[in-house]
Amino acid sequence: MTSRSILDPCCGGRMIWFDRACPKAIFGDIRTETSIVTDRSHGKEDGQRMIVVSPDVEMDFRALPFPDGSFRLVVFDPPHLLRAGKKSWLAVKYGKLGKDWREDLRGGFRECFRVLEEGGVLVFKWNECQVPVGSVLELTPERPLFGNRQPRKMGTHWLVFVNHPALKGGA
Repeated sequence: MTSRSILDPCCGGRMIWFDRACPKAIFGDIRTETSIVTDRSHGKEDGQRMIVVSPDVEMDFRALPFPDGSFRLVVFDPPHLLRAGKKSWLAVKYGKLGKDWREDLRGGFRECFRVLEEGGVLVFKWNECQVPVGSVLELTPERPLFGNRQPRKMGTHWLVFVNHPALKGGA
């Protein structure tokens, strides 16, 4: 068990975090980059904003570099876009799924549950603007305990899983 009990293996710009330097968390991502993107909705006159992806550890969520049962909490917020331009602010901010996205996400779920201690919690975030959440949940045998069932406007789901033998395959 690491001294930091939380893992975010796809941290991107840490947009979901209130404390983007949370000392209890290890922030991981497959990339380290700083990009200036145009985002007219951001409210700046020039429409530009800087997006910084700066993980503590560069890692691939399909092959996490930690032993089994290392974390109490895993936050799994993988890329959710299939289509986005190379300079799209959404692609820079969140990343983009590859052509083998089903296998990638299947491997990501498997790895997140592997590094989660028994009784640990997995929080999964998914925006279904291009891929329905049901298609993603088919990629793991685990079933969420609860979450927001009908997200309005933004289409973002938050689902909570518990890694417990009695709950394998559903609650």
